[in-house]
Amino acid sequence: MSTEARRVPANWEHPKDENGHHIPMHEHFPYDEEEIVEGLRDGWLNNDPPNYGCDVMPQWPESERTHYQMYESVTEGTPISPVMETPEALARWLADNKASAGPYATATYDQWLAMIKAGSSVGSFVMDCATGRTMSGVEAVSRLK
Repeated sequence: MSTEARRVPANWEHPKDENGHHIPMHEHFPYDEEEIVEGLRDGWLNNDPPNYGCDVMPQWPESERTHYQMYESVTEGTPISPVMETPEALARWLADNKASAGPYATATYDQWLAMIKAGSSVGSFVMDCATGRTMSGVEAVSRLK
């Protein structure tokens, strides 16, 4: 599992299917021009520009992206947290609820906050080549400060 903090509007509710499960959504359109041609030719993309049948997050104006929500991004994006007003509130919720930061790993408030403020997606785990120690991607980002 990879994790990614996404900026969303205050009233954002991630869509669910008829069974109440979140529908995976890419943060951005995931394919380049060559892949689009291949997908259309091989039938795994629909011929519906601009998203060709892919579930993609709405592209709100920056002025509307006032809140934060944590997503797991291996399945192209389903939320693992509620929408929160600040990075600090999101980090507190993730730490208090022992949200998954990787296989069998959680993270501290400070580690989550560093990851959210870094503004990037992180992988499930990272290996320190010098020591051979593995750690969650969230912990690894927090060590970069």
